[in-house]
Amino acid sequence: MELNSIKPADGAKKARRRVGRGIGSGLGKTAGRGHKGQKSRAGGYHKVGFEGGQMPLQRRLPKRGFKSASLKYNAEVTLSDLERLGAAEVDLLALKKAGVVREIVKVVKVIKSGELTKAVKLTGVGATAGAKAAIEAAGGALA
Repeated sequence: MELNSIKPADGAKKARRRVGRGIGSGLGKTAGRGHKGQKSRAGGYHKVGFEGGQMPLQRRLPKRGFKSASLKYNAEVTLSDLERLGAAEVDLLALKKAGVVREIVKVVKVIKSGELTKAVKLTGVGATAGAKAAIEAAGGALA
């Protein structure tokens, strides 16, 4: 093979469509734009969601709901997560290091989901009433 004999594969290079180049091309006269109207003219179009002056759908429907931006700083940890962790003392830093919660998290709460058999001491981590009872029943404590 020589450099002068290299060429793209068959069908790899498709010629671009040249509109408005006569009747024989099949795309002459209106050039595939139809007759008259805003869409047939150069530079004529409308914004997304425009319905010809009718009140657009996104404005007809009511506004609903709210999602707090601060929720991304909160996280939940289950009892089964603590069991899997296997650490005697657990704090926010230990949970982040183990990859149980994301790095961005500032507030962690333990929820009662799963079983806990090991004694775990929690520092700087909240817990629901059910989770607190389960932790204390396993011989652990909350600080």
